Amino acid sequence: MAFSKSNIFTREQIALADFAKCLAHPARIAIITLLKEHGDRTCGELVEALPLAQPTVSQHLKALREGGLLLAENHGNSIRYSINCENIKHFCHSFQCTLGTVADGAGI
Repeated sequence: MAFSKSNIFTREQIALADFAKCLAHPARIAIITLLKEHGDRTCGELVEALPLAQPTVSQHLKALREGGLLLAENHGNSIRYSINCENIKHFCHSFQCTLGTVADGAGI
């Protein structure tokens, strides 16, 4: 009999896996990097900075937003995206706890 992943894994394990999956594309890493370096941006501004088509950037923004890594705020006719620092800090801390690298910086 098959088990649902919610039956055999903790909510934190599922959340960490979803977070990792959300970041598992180089375009998404590039978007996060651009937002970190230049602050909040619209989709159009990100398209200008990346070698990707607008629909592709929009899809990646949607995935990052749904994964809780980005915040989206309406500004007139556009949406400005920014990094959700609190969520990213939480997930990074959770990864460190899972790997046992929080307190002393020891490796795996």
